[in-house]
Amino acid sequence: MIIGKMKNGKNSTDGTYLLDTSHQCDLSHLTKQFVIALAAMIYLYAGPIIVAVAEDKPAEAIALDKEKKTVTIACKIAPRKLPNLSEIYPIEVIASLPAPKGQKAHETVVTFEAKPSDIHKALESMGVKPGKPAKGEGSEAAGSEVKIFLDLPGAGGLTKRLPIEKALIDRKTAKTMPPLKWIFTGSVSKQPDPNKPETIYAADLSGTLIAVFPVTDETVFQTSLTMKDEPLIKLETNSKVLPEIGTDVQLVIQVP
Repeated sequence: MIIGKMKNGKNSTDGTYLLDTSHQCDLSHLTKQFVIALAAMIYLYAGPIIVAVAEDKPAEAIALDKEKKTVTIACKIAPRKLPNLSEIYPIEVIASLPAPKGQKAHETVVTFEAKPSDIHKALESMGVKPGKPAKGEGSEAAGSEVKIFLDLPGAGGLTKRLPIEKALIDRKTAKTMPPLKWIFTGSVSKQPDPNKPETIYAADLSGTLIAVFPVTDETVFQTSLTMKDEPLIKLETNSKVLPEIGTDVQLVIQVP
């Protein structure tokens, strides 16, 4: 509905001009420019009016649902090739801050804008305890097991929930990744300035949220895969199930 004040309004006793579209047509697709142009036309016949344009509400960066035991993060489908790189690298992380902030933005499924440390705190607020991240050969991730999904836009405005493994395929065989064990490891801390005692949550620096292989311990989640698996498993995104690059999606962490 568009509501305005008329100088000589005859549509209501208090001079309020109402253009009610709720029962006649859906104007949700109209642009702000169109509404402003419409206001100008009405002005010529009815005098000054005030037009209120409804804004699309952005998705919350992090949403907690303690009843469903989920932490949901607003994301976008990531580009598979960055303009400053000459090749497309295999997927090694699931979620990263976008380039240039994200160190793994060239090999991720989705990008997000929230702070990894805030996502860590969100899980802890639900009673989930972090463990210890793995890094390099002979190291294994430890911590609470979680499940990870992608919520994708579907037909008719409905949401389709996809296990994150379904978003990954083997580069050689094109087979979908089998179920993996996802672990809330938490990130190591880092001392940016060796001359100062302050440390920070290292995943906030790397921008990595979920790593498939233990190539970094500056991440919040890892799988149970080790560096022995990394040369054997080369992953790509599954274009058959994922929407186009830049599409708004949601990453859902299901806790025990």
